[in-house]
Amino acid sequence: MTGPLTGLRFVEMAGIGPAPFAAMVLADLGATGIRIESPRAGLAVGDPLGDVTRRGRESVVVDLRRDEGRDLVLDLISGADVLIEGFRPGVMERLGLGPHESLQHQPSLVYGRMTGWGQDGPWAHAAGHDLDYIAIAGVLAHTARRGQPPTPPLNLVGDYGGGAMLLIVGILAALWEAQRSGQGQVVDAAMVDGAALLMSLFHSMSAQGLWQEETGVNLLDSGAPFYDVYRTADGKWLAVACLEPQFYAEWLRIADLADADLPAQFDVSRWDDLRRAFADVVATKTRDEWAVLADRTDACVAPVLTMSEAPAHPHLAARGTFIDINGIVQPAPAPRFSRTAPDVPTPVSAPRRDTLIDWGVDADRVLSLADSGVIG
Repeated sequence: MTGPLTGLRFVEMAGIGPAPFAAMVLADLGATGIRIESPRAGLAVGDPLGDVTRRGRESVVVDLRRDEGRDLVLDLISGADVLIEGFRPGVMERLGLGPHESLQHQPSLVYGRMTGWGQDGPWAHAAGHDLDYIAIAGVLAHTARRGQPPTPPLNLVGDYGGGAMLLIVGILAALWEAQRSGQGQVVDAAMVDGAALLMSLFHSMSAQGLWQEETGVNLLDSGAPFYDVYRTADGKWLAVACLEPQFYAEWLRIADLADADLPAQFDVSRWDDLRRAFADVVATKTRDEWAVLADRTDACVAPVLTMSEAPAHPHLAARGTFIDINGIVQPAPAPRFSRTAPDVPTPVSAPRRDTLIDWGVDADRVLSLADSGVIG
């Protein structure tokens, strides 16, 4: 393995959503991980071997309700730097794998906990999903056009931006501190906290009177006609995001509107007139014709591509933003590093008990655990 996290070892308790995504990013950057799967069926989306977020690390099936299974995981933890779990508060404690037991086995362990509501608070033990977390964090209400209901922004804001990414930040921060103190700690990463943090800019704008709570009337929520998407002649879409005056002037140039009788860019009272002018002109050409006109200009205009189209875009192809692993096109590891570039991630593999041997578990013990049904 190569990458800036080479040598880092983590244990991941299998789950869905942000916790495995965080584990994938650590593995992408060179860390060595082992994923602990349950023998009992859980929620899965499609074929597990096609789940890109499981790439880059091996897995093993362990029955954690058996004492031998719990002891095995504690032994793995004793040789790890990080643990990642995404269960409801109290589940790991009931399994005998909570922070108290884990830190006794590995005092410098960073214990990463990923939940929606956090480890405490009135809703800590309630069920929820991304949409619920961003709803009460003051995010979802603002993802709407004027007069329209809020649109779920996939599950990118709660699960991945506010969840997984803030969990990774917390883990790396705690690792940095542990290098100096020799002591591990618990990272309580709550999607509701992270989603709220992502709204920092808009809290700032609101405090300055630059943001209204009415949706679809503001600078970045489709209110501004120069920060929106427009339908093209072929029924596809063009993103126009020319906020700065010099970029706005370039958009008017490529749209052949530089000499048109248009309202001033920031004349909010006439934004509807400006939007109609933009919609009319964009509808005269196909998406790809606009892409050619905007290519390498400062107009801040881009074609709206689907997941299947994005890998073929010349810029993304040149950078290798997407890779093919075992026939599955998927995003490449990010970000980039000048000296310690990560390897291409290993493909998703089925659980394998010999992974335990790679982690230092005696082969005879592995065989005995397999014979007794503790591991699959």
